[in-house]
Amino acid sequence: MYEQLTFNDAGSKEVCRIDGKHADMLMDITVCRLTKGSRLTIEEAGKETAILLTQGNITYDYDGQRVQASRSDVFTQAPWCLHVPGGTTVTVEAAQDSELIIQSTENETFFPCHLYSPKECKIEVMGEKQWEGTAKREVLTVFDYQNAPYSNMVMGEVITKAGRWSSYVPHSHPQPEVYYYKFERPQGFGAAFIGDDVYKVTDGGAVSIPGGLTHPQTAAPGYNMYYCWMIRHLKDNPWTSRDIDPAHAWLLEEEV
Repeated sequence: MYEQLTFNDAGSKEVCRIDGKHADMLMDITVCRLTKGSRLTIEEAGKETAILLTQGNITYDYDGQRVQASRSDVFTQAPWCLHVPGGTTVTVEAAQDSELIIQSTENETFFPCHLYSPKECKIEVMGEKQWEGTAKREVLTVFDYQNAPYSNMVMGEVITKAGRWSSYVPHSHPQPEVYYYKFERPQGFGAAFIGDDVYKVTDGGAVSIPGGLTHPQTAAPGYNMYYCWMIRHLKDNPWTSRDIDPAHAWLLEEEV
């Protein structure tokens, strides 16, 4: 379920494909690097698409609009993310070397294009007053069923503080989920607990989480860990809540 990914000669790496690898995730997810001055055109018939900037300086060109977006890194600045319905042509032009996470899934519903800015993407600090702060993390939801009920996807970000836990308490949900990892230092590492299996996670890797499995995470001391989390709603069963592992439900009695 965990895979360490490397960029190909075209500057991209496939995380999952609806009709290919990790097809049970029901999403197309690609990480792309753009060199300064390069352009990338994206158009998906019948698929909605979210284009998240993780680092760099780009211009989104879509639906008659051109908007510049910049982000120094995922650890100190909130994201820009363009979310468009199927059939929309988007061109991304890089003013400097940049990196994008592109998430798509099948959706015939038309909805207005929306460019989420850092001002809209509010960071919530969680776990600070629980378990002696050992699960302190920063959680940011770009869009989900609450603010984008027309979407078949969810996208957000988590920064797991060094030596701490996230996706905690252990929980599951029927919907498949993917995490893509980055570390503040490239030699950083952590661990993903997927069901009964444990994986060492490192910079640039990804984990595919089938529905129904618990998935707590932890970062090694000294290394802040980032992951972009992406969920696919199921037909007539959107992701709106978590199923807490009953064995660990007592942890919720701790001070919030």
